[in-house]
Amino acid sequence: MVSTVPTSEKLFIGGDLNGHVGATNVGFERVHGGFGYGSRSQEGEDVLNFALAYDLLIANTVFKKRESHLVTFRSGQHSSQIDIILARREDRRDCLDCKVIPGECVVPQHKLVVVDFRLRVRVHRDKRAKIASAKIARTKWWKLRGEAAQAFKERMLGEGPWEEGEDADDMWLKMATYVWRE
Repeated sequence: MVSTVPTSEKLFIGGDLNGHVGATNVGFERVHGGFGYGSRSQEGEDVLNFALAYDLLIANTVFKKRESHLVTFRSGQHSSQIDIILARREDRRDCLDCKVIPGECVVPQHKLVVVDFRLRVRVHRDKRAKIASAKIARTKWWKLRGEAAQAFKERMLGEGPWEEGEDADDMWLKMATYVWRE
């Protein structure tokens, strides 16, 4: 499933992966930030191998946090970090923060994990639209002063009868056509 997502698209995977990735990043420095919680389990090693295979980063382990901001699951005396957020390694600089909200439970015993990401939106301008807008003639009204204004007024009045009872749209179209011709 992950391999079908184009590398040009952002990829975030989050959830209860039931694996303890551990506090240290020994052997997995490329994907583990070194600031995890607890000891590593076999399932956690599977998560790390998955992240390594798809060049993902475990966002939960990138930032140094106090214990209450690392523990995602608590049951009685046991606590662990099993709710994990994965993102592409190339987006590491855009990952601003990742932590657990201690007071918020999403489901019983699981804490809310939040990640702050900077998403850059690129606006692609249509080159054809830019060229078309450059070709549209613009009326330079600020040049219509003094003698030029008087000459323009005389030409417009001489163009045709502008009657008050005439349809405004027709009169506007006729006037605009004449202005553009000049």
